[in-house]
Amino acid sequence: MPVAEVNIVPMGTPGPSISSYISNCYRVLKDEPGIKHRLTPMSTIIEGDLDRVLDVVKKMHRVPFGDGVQRVVTSITIDDRRDREESMEAMVNAVLQ
Repeated sequence: MPVAEVNIVPMGTPGPSISSYISNCYRVLKDEPGIKHRLTPMSTIIEGDLDRVLDVVKKMHRVPFGDGVQRVVTSITIDDRRDREESMEAMVNAVLQ
């Protein structure tokens, strides 16, 4: 199952903190069935069907615009293995072993 790392950066906010904008983006994931997610200090990791993941990222990307932001930069890195099923947890465990 594809695992994607998403980094959303609202540009031109009134102050240096963007945590409230990111929090609003992250809330989108709570309402999405079939999507696993993990928040990290620098990004959000999402696991699920690729089409669903991309749809969710699109929704997340649009959130800061609704909060009044005029520019949003979103980066996505997708790890999509076809040789075997692998989860976020399996990827982390492979490194920790």
